[in-house]
Amino acid sequence: MIVPVMKDSVLAADVRAALARPGELHVWWLGQSGFLVQWQGRHLLFDPYLSDSLTRKYAATDKPHTRMTELVIPPDKLDFIDVVTSSHNHTDHLDAETLVPLFAVNPALRLIAPAANRGFIAERLGRPMDDPAIIGLDDGTEACVAGFTFTGMPAAHESLDQDEQGRHRYLGYIVRFGPWTLYHSGDTMDYPGLAGRLSKERVNLAFLPINGRAPERRVAGNLSGPEAARIARQGGIGTVIPCHYEMFSFNTASPDAFVRECTRLGQSHKVLRAGERLDLKP
Repeated sequence: MIVPVMKDSVLAADVRAALARPGELHVWWLGQSGFLVQWQGRHLLFDPYLSDSLTRKYAATDKPHTRMTELVIPPDKLDFIDVVTSSHNHTDHLDAETLVPLFAVNPALRLIAPAANRGFIAERLGRPMDDPAIIGLDDGTEACVAGFTFTGMPAAHESLDQDEQGRHRYLGYIVRFGPWTLYHSGDTMDYPGLAGRLSKERVNLAFLPINGRAPERRVAGNLSGPEAARIARQGGIGTVIPCHYEMFSFNTASPDAFVRECTRLGQSHKVLRAGERLDLKP
């Protein structure tokens, strides 16, 4: 099993130590599509999956979710989070065993999620349907929490799925704060107009999935590594970080093809290891 660069109390101590450098943007990869972002003492958590709920759920099935990377940190140790996202309803992006403990240790926590999924989210997390802690977004709508401004961007996993009111069930998020613009795509494939929309956003740092798609996996697909590199280049993204791999052995990919394509295209990129920190200056 892959051992994180930092985990548990060591990771928590590193997050605290980074507070002494408030002029920098700090990012930690927590595995799968989960990233912790720190800026000037505030903390944003993208799509965390910090449990073994899926491994237990599928243990006795023909699609076991065998974990590849050790858990980076239990959610109840993250008692400093201001806002967390869920890009869609799949458990590795909306995990009750992660989010319920997070809410317990962060009473003022806010969850950014697709408005189309609000009822499902409230039921899964055992929260009221009209809970103000759940902030629903859709394509182009915005919300500001703790100085982070979120804008919804459609995601195609594998299609641009909408509810009966035309609201997108899968979203990525453009997030603006200070001098920074981040893009977390959630789970997505390329679709017409995506790169063009990204090019207008002037994204400094993006997080894109690279596990690709294969029918034999029997799960919805994502960008492959080379596709993620090309989207980043076409979308004018400053630096791109790959994700959604090295969590489950049946649904993973090597980042090597991503790196080769980024290098060929001259696209700035950074491959993080689980539990590793990235520091960026404006």
